Amino acid sequence: MLRRIASILEVTGIGALAALACAQAPSGTAQQRATGTFVPVERPALFRPGLLFKEGWKQTAQGGEHPVTPDSNDNPRLDLKLYIPAGQILLTGSAGDENVPIHLWTGLCTSPCAVALRDKTHLADLSGLARIRLNTKTSGFHQVRPIVKLADGTWWVGDRATGTPRDWLVSEISYADLHWLKLDIRRVVTVGNLVDRLDLTRVEEIGFADLMPGSGHGAGGWVDVAQIEVYGRAVPRAGARP
Repeated sequence: MLRRIASILEVTGIGALAALACAQAPSGTAQQRATGTFVPVERPALFRPGLLFKEGWKQTAQGGEHPVTPDSNDNPRLDLKLYIPAGQILLTGSAGDENVPIHLWTGLCTSPCAVALRDKTHLADLSGLARIRLNTKTSGFHQVRPIVKLADGTWWVGDRATGTPRDWLVSEISYADLHWLKLDIRRVVTVGNLVDRLDLTRVEEIGFADLMPGSGHGAGGWVDVAQIEVYGRAVPRAGARP
């Protein structure tokens, strides 16, 4: 009699454990339950936007070092915008020279300064996995920070920066990783409090800022910015011709 009771208890315990396991396991589809197979659910593929525009700058026929002008822009699709409260930004370097590529230099900016690019026919959608790629070199504690002008006219600067004093470095900044401070573009200084997120689906201008005055030629403080690439989606401007 004792053996029979023990056997019944053993069978009952096994049944209870099996029922508990079934209750905790995901139900799956009817086909999976029928065949006893498990088909993992695939995550949707991440969409990385393509190249929106590239700027590499244009040297004059004489070469050498000279102030940046709208003619320094080598991409006819873009407008080059300079925001220099005091001093000037110079262009120097040579095409094909890895040690001194064609680049902008902020050493003669006696105030913070910024450069932005505006697509003539499109706004930019910098949401999702949009990013900016820059080839830069810096001196002192100066850094290159991404800036944007939204379609509502407000300017913002990101809390991440790039730049190294040792050599030219190509680096990327993801816009989704940034927090933002409002930028007074007339003075190129930050105002207000840090904002966690911006609506970047309609961006008017894209560029970079050096938030410290330059120190002049030689070691001290300045930034060099060569090629700029922006990866995002194009948003047609109302009434613009392609």
